[in-house]
Amino acid sequence: MAQRRVVVTGLGLVTPLGVGVKTVWKNLLEGQCGIVSLAEVKGFEKLPVRIAACVPQGPKDQGQFTASEWLDRGVKYTPFLDIYDDRTMAKFSHYAIAAARQAIADAEWTPETDLQKQRTGVCIGSGMGSLEDIVETSSAYATGGYRKVSPMFVPKILINMAAGHLTMKYGFQGPNHAVSTACTTGAHAIGDAMRFIQYGDADVMVAGGTESSVHPLAIAGFARAKSLATQYEENPTEASRPFDSDRSGFVMGEGSGVVVLEEYEHAKKRGAKIYAELKGYGLSGDAHHMTSPPTNGDGAIRSMRRALEVAQLSPAEIDYVNAHATSTPVGDAAENRAIKTVFDGHWDRLAVSSTKGATGHLLGAAGAVEAIFSILSVHENVVPPTLNLYKQDAEEFNLNYVPQVAQEKQVNAVITNSFGFGGTNATLCFAKSV
Repeated sequence: MAQRRVVVTGLGLVTPLGVGVKTVWKNLLEGQCGIVSLAEVKGFEKLPVRIAACVPQGPKDQGQFTASEWLDRGVKYTPFLDIYDDRTMAKFSHYAIAAARQAIADAEWTPETDLQKQRTGVCIGSGMGSLEDIVETSSAYATGGYRKVSPMFVPKILINMAAGHLTMKYGFQGPNHAVSTACTTGAHAIGDAMRFIQYGDADVMVAGGTESSVHPLAIAGFARAKSLATQYEENPTEASRPFDSDRSGFVMGEGSGVVVLEEYEHAKKRGAKIYAELKGYGLSGDAHHMTSPPTNGDGAIRSMRRALEVAQLSPAEIDYVNAHATSTPVGDAAENRAIKTVFDGHWDRLAVSSTKGATGHLLGAAGAVEAIFSILSVHENVVPPTLNLYKQDAEEFNLNYVPQVAQEKQVNAVITNSFGFGGTNATLCFAKSV
């Protein structure tokens, strides 16, 4: 079977930079940062890290998030239970539904026939799911026993429920899939969805990642693992500093990114707007360490090379690398070595940036949000900046990392990397559709 082409026809974002693609993209290019202090928030007071990148809460028309403005009333889970979706879903599902609704509206895809619904699927994942519900229910059970456990507890915490709720809301009957591969989740979800279309399982896929783990227990866990930036409590917006010499750890974030992927001829036939073509998807495993990559970036190298091979593009044809770079000393260095290896001989024309300086690290949502940033870079010929990059080791970090200010340039093709605990890697390649 000839491989079917896959294009992007819809985008949706819920991020610490705001809600809605136009709002988020504008704020990103203007150098805004979504990292805030949690010092006054109950539960975080005694932690060594009291900053995070949080989705701004407020009115939808101001680019902020209020669950009831995005969710519907009246989901019947039992004959006796009829309440708002925002009480039957966990927050990570709230964010996914909001991002998906944006993407579906943007794509103007409203399947009406049974066949159209059967040819439309969903692939949305999360890294950690609803830690908040697990903690609160565990506490309630410990103090009050069985009757204090909500009948919605299990449906709220399952990773696949964001995808499940979306299929029920829209009647999509194609592949109903969820990914959970730590911080590689969003990229894997989009790549897997691409393959569902390529292999004929669907014509349209709603795909992405979502996360809502800014919780004292999660912060405590990552802090104990010495993964988080700890010395920027007074200056939160300066904490996430990919590639910078003073980087010391990542900043936890939350949000969701969702795209609509579509088979090329299907999109053309209905006159859909096409942002970019998803041409390549590469995966690899480090087989090295639970949380740290090999110093030479071997797994990242193989992931990037496989994505380029699938895309049938050479390193010389890539204009921009959206790096995973989370602001950790070891991770940024390993990825930088990998990028320099893959693009050896072509450094002079390559731009590399990490948008985590602005958004923090959205864990399971990171790969999907950054895929959208990469798509927009191709669509609008601009490269988003790496915030807080003031100085770097000139001998090792000697590429164009787009420090502080966005750069306009012709962007015909990009790759975006995502790496996760357990040594799991993914790379997506997007290009202008011709």
